[in-house]
Amino acid sequence: MYTAAHLNELARSGLPLVVLDPLHLPDSRVNSVGATNFAGGLAATQHLLSLGHRRVAYLGGPAMAVCNQARMHGYRAAMEAGGAQVPEGYVRPGEFTHETGLLGAAALLGLQEPPTAIFAGNDEIAVGVVEAARNRGLRVPEDLSVVGFDDTSLAQMSSPPLTTVRQPLREMGGAALRTALRLANGEKVESHHIELATELVVRASTAPPPEEPPEHG
Repeated sequence: MYTAAHLNELARSGLPLVVLDPLHLPDSRVNSVGATNFAGGLAATQHLLSLGHRRVAYLGGPAMAVCNQARMHGYRAAMEAGGAQVPEGYVRPGEFTHETGLLGAAALLGLQEPPTAIFAGNDEIAVGVVEAARNRGLRVPEDLSVVGFDDTSLAQMSSPPLTTVRQPLREMGGAALRTALRLANGEKVESHHIELATELVVRASTAPPPEEPPEHG
């Protein structure tokens, strides 16, 4: 993580700095390349709503991280547009770790009215969610749908393979390199922060919600 001291040192050295996929939006003196996190969160949640889910939870990373806030706001925007309620306790921050998925999903699935789908802030959290579901005897996606974010190799190796939001990591790296080279040549760049489009990748971890059992009078 860069600090003010790092920035001052780089300024003195004249070295260009481009931050890739920043957890927080950098200082205006620093150039960065990221992805459209809001649009990704919107697409992930719209996908779950289109399958028929109404009880959709968001299990994310650090509450103050800009990328997490954007994904969460995308989720909330989709839920509001779809007329779906977000009950208290359905949005849980954490860390971008497997443990957050494991513990957060256990808490969500222990609610009186648990979600039928969980949108995870990244693939690592999503894998933890899948494990937590299995620990409760739930099947993914028959009993619980799970969506991740990033489309890392973890998403493809997961069982079942994860539906996830793909960040164009290779293209982001290329954009960061081109920006760094332009800065090194003394050129001006049009924007301090560039965002590249995300894409929803549908795999086997999402399906329509389970049918509610009939109420007995």
